[in-house]
Amino acid sequence: MKLQGKIAIVTGGARDIGKSISVKLANEGAKVVVNYFDNPEDAQETITLIKKHGGTAIAVQGDMTKEADVLNLVQKAKDAYGEKIDILVNVAGGLVARKTLGEMDGDFWDFLMTLNMKTAFLATKAVVPSMTNGGSIINFASQAGRDGGGPGASAYATAKGAVMTFTRSMAKELGPKNIRVNALCPGMIATTFHDTFTKDEVRIKVAAGTPLQREGNASEVADLVSYLASDESSFVTGTNIDINGGLAFS
Repeated sequence: MKLQGKIAIVTGGARDIGKSISVKLANEGAKVVVNYFDNPEDAQETITLIKKHGGTAIAVQGDMTKEADVLNLVQKAKDAYGEKIDILVNVAGGLVARKTLGEMDGDFWDFLMTLNMKTAFLATKAVVPSMTNGGSIINFASQAGRDGGGPGASAYATAKGAVMTFTRSMAKELGPKNIRVNALCPGMIATTFHDTFTKDEVRIKVAAGTPLQREGNASEVADLVSYLASDESSFVTGTNIDINGGLAFS
């Protein structure tokens, strides 16, 4: 139980990768605050699963693009578990739709930047004043942030590239406070994200071209998050770690 006594907030923590992370952190002993946006059923299922395995968690609804909701999330965490926060995992984000340059308008571009980059900024800004010495922030970038993404994903890829740079900047700024900041760059992970936005034939082709010849699993991503959240990675900060089965190397 390498996270025993730690308090963790997971934005977008109720489904897919976020759900696996919430459960993993709880299984390692953390008290988890599971943020969700619009599906209380997903959140309740996650909380039930955590408690079934003896963990501790609460669910807090909130739109992470809105500062008031982010501040409320942090306050609910403190009300439930005390003033300190040890771990922040910024999962909230999304592709929304695949649109080429000609199909996008300014509002769509701005929304993708807000959803994928500003959410990480708002949550980080809100949590850091309550973060303890030795705290850990884990952001979610993407392989798209490295290679530009697939067709119609330029806005998403650009936002994830910004997350990668933000991660490096915060590692420098918060390092003297002994707060570490890292990010993950997942490749093809089997989630509803790809169920919605990636054609089956593309998924098959990508898996076949991956050295491990398969898609990744959300639980594998959660294992890496757990490592970065723990003291086992106490000298790791400012990294954007690939988890893609060897498909692309940084």
